[in-house]
Amino acid sequence: MTTERGEPLSIALSAAKNIFEKKAAVFIDARDSIQYGDGHIQGARNLPWHNVDDLFMSVMQDISHDTPIITYCDGETCNLSHDLALFLKDMGFAHVNVLVNGWTLWIENGLPTQEGE
Repeated sequence: MTTERGEPLSIALSAAKNIFEKKAAVFIDARDSIQYGDGHIQGARNLPWHNVDDLFMSVMQDISHDTPIITYCDGETCNLSHDLALFLKDMGFAHVNVLVNGWTLWIENGLPTQEGE
């Protein structure tokens, strides 16, 4: 998983966990709001790929372009987080990674989650 210039986008679960524990990045859930409400990575924001044009400003307005961002969705074939990551890079965010199959991996490893908005 790379950018058009060949830069790697994916991040390993171990690295994402370490960043999460240090509160060193913003996690963004690319799934729809219903899936997000049913459960998401603790503290993650919801920016559904299918509504990115409508919700981008409200979700991202207080995040600096230098802030590390980790996007995720669910399933190894889910491309929502990849598409969102490329969009965020196009919008000027410099440090964006994708946790592939993020939601499933996060749950399987017993990492912190929450429900609702």
